[in-house]
Amino acid sequence: MGYFAHPTAVIDEGCIIGEGTRIWHFSHIMPDCMIGNNCNIGQNVVISPRVVLGNNVKVQNNVSVYTGVICENDVFLGPSMVFTNVFNPRSAVSRKDEYRQTIVRKGASIGANATIVCGYEIGEYAFIGAGAVVTRPVPAYAMVVGNPARQTGWMSKNGHKLHFDADGVAFCPETKEKYILKNKTVTTAI
Repeated sequence: MGYFAHPTAVIDEGCIIGEGTRIWHFSHIMPDCMIGNNCNIGQNVVISPRVVLGNNVKVQNNVSVYTGVICENDVFLGPSMVFTNVFNPRSAVSRKDEYRQTIVRKGASIGANATIVCGYEIGEYAFIGAGAVVTRPVPAYAMVVGNPARQTGWMSKNGHKLHFDADGVAFCPETKEKYILKNKTVTTAI
């Protein structure tokens, strides 16, 4: 066992958990999950069956990650944020065959208390502000806030707001990496 699990954590059979991962107090890892290397699963987290978390994913306290969610490497899930997996849930109607997939791409961050409505993709290095309610796809590097979430800008890989000039060029103030905005899409310069 190359990972750490607090004695109060419950880990069901059939899970694959990567080396260096830490699972903290009162968390429940349900059957057939795949959790990568060097992840941190905070206190009171639920990872539902067949969820996939890449390497170095940080899941803060009180997060629910439901079946149908895939998080690529280096994703950050803020405290008490939540995913959904059924678009129109009803207690008296079983819709387990209607789970919608949600993909969170590499390096994306989702802020505290945000809600991600199922069936959409969060682009790589996107930044979802605290308390946002995401009801549509989020482009790579986009910063979205509010309810419903609206795009208010662009973010660098290191989490700094990008300011594009008239030619559609911006630089990360920390790394000096160059970004290009063209046709409402941000890419890094090669």
